[in-house]
Amino acid sequence: MLASIRQKVLDGKRITREEGFYLLTEAPLLDLAPLAQTVRFRHNPDPVVTFVVDTNLNYTNVCDAYCTFCAFYRTDKARDAYTHSIEDMMKMFASAQQMGVTTVLLQGGLNDALPFQYYLDLVRETRRRFPDIHPHFYSAPEIKKMEQISGLSLPQVFTALYEAGLRTIPGGGSEILSDRVKPKLTKLHPKAKSSDWLDVHREAHRAGLRSTATMMYGHIEEDEDIIEHLDVTRQLQDDTGGFTAFIPWSYKSDNTALAKKVKFEAGPNRYLRIIALSRLYLDNFKHIQASWFSEGKKTGVVALNFGGDDFGGTIFDEEVMRKAGHYNRTTIDEVVALIRDAGFEPAQRTTLYDIVHRFDAETEGRDTSVAPRSEAGSI
Repeated sequence: MLASIRQKVLDGKRITREEGFYLLTEAPLLDLAPLAQTVRFRHNPDPVVTFVVDTNLNYTNVCDAYCTFCAFYRTDKARDAYTHSIEDMMKMFASAQQMGVTTVLLQGGLNDALPFQYYLDLVRETRRRFPDIHPHFYSAPEIKKMEQISGLSLPQVFTALYEAGLRTIPGGGSEILSDRVKPKLTKLHPKAKSSDWLDVHREAHRAGLRSTATMMYGHIEEDEDIIEHLDVTRQLQDDTGGFTAFIPWSYKSDNTALAKKVKFEAGPNRYLRIIALSRLYLDNFKHIQASWFSEGKKTGVVALNFGGDDFGGTIFDEEVMRKAGHYNRTTIDEVVALIRDAGFEPAQRTTLYDIVHRFDAETEGRDTSVAPRSEAGSI
């Protein structure tokens, strides 16, 4: 089957679900790399790997979803529960600006105590006070919470967010877009459906926003569920063209209720296969993100030769995965060096994947790194 799939890919034809399943389960891993790179260079002809200077912040950890894979959420009665004011968040953004951040990825728990106006004001004040920082705010579950507390429809929610200045949303909250799996990942919402996430992103695209698509694998899903996830994502991209990139990462189990149901954590080989499969199956995605952060720097670098053309962000602050026992940090200089060591040309991009700076040998010699704050001094 691999020979016929290879020919289809070379001819620019779309692979089927059955062929995707074969690539995920049986195809030799090393045979996937050159095939995935063929498609990577079809979409992105230059040997450039991009990254964004960003940070991941959270405005509240109070959440009513109680997702079994999450170690970040707290009930509103927990001693370490928090909800930051708009002014508190602006102080964090000021610190991020001093670090050279151009994008803030902002997410939080599903907190009933926050009115819809809070979310709008957070976008509006970010745009007003920090025009050089792109607000990449609010995952699909948060958007659904806004719909609930405001009484507005999804299109109305997005109209208000767009008017406030929001132009992109992250892809978090998808986990695995399979209705066999998704209800099992949350305690409070056993009727959760894949269509919830898909509807949010469809309406975001209709409203003029762009978004990323993500997948968290390596927990209770089966191979068929991964193919289902890729297939519905590809279908939505066919419909809207609104996704900028696809970003898969593996589940981190420490301090999570789901851990007892997981037999083993997915390793580097599985990640490389997922990256290559994503590049081959998602033929309508220009960018596939390889992650130094979630999978480790060595694996992330190798993934750039399995179809990845983007290296994610600098992620100077991050709490969600740290609570699940995963801590990984970098600097701009290190990201540039890792990309160069993988055989590619590093370039800084915007959230919308426009290149703003290419690093040549001369600029690499200059100290462009931004040291992340220590844990003790972080906000």
